[in-house]
Amino acid sequence: MSENPDDPGEGGGRIRSTTAGSLIGTALVGLVLGWLLKPVSIRLGGTAPTVGWLPVLALAFVALVMVSVAWSTHRSLHRRHERLQPHLAVNRLVLAKSCSLAGALVAGGYLGYALSWLGLTDAELAHQRMVHALVGGLAGGALVAGSLLLERACRVGPDE
Repeated sequence: MSENPDDPGEGGGRIRSTTAGSLIGTALVGLVLGWLLKPVSIRLGGTAPTVGWLPVLALAFVALVMVSVAWSTHRSLHRRHERLQPHLAVNRLVLAKSCSLAGALVAGGYLGYALSWLGLTDAELAHQRMVHALVGGLAGGALVAGSLLLERACRVGPDE
């Protein structure tokens, strides 16, 4: 057995919580990519892309599903003290971690795209694109929050 507490040895692996640094870093990458989307698309295709309601609503729906799964998991594990099958617990934890990072990237992307339209009130559809992108950024933030809630709900004590 290893003396290093960070080395889990055989069969005693640990998954760390998603850090604020990884979420902020991912959101900043999304912010830069979203901000660059308008000038690059104008240079390549002549027009900036529009932001439709369907992807924004789909993102909000996924965030709602994550909150629902988090609430159900928390209720099962911490209130009713039921046991969750190991593969289901790992699946939920991996889903939470991946959705939190994806949500941060998408939220940053939408917010970066919205920022690229600031001050361009005379551009065609600028206000509409900015509002849709801001709502998309909020939906991405809600996905991050729901994912972190699910990650938190999956935590159990060391004796469990």
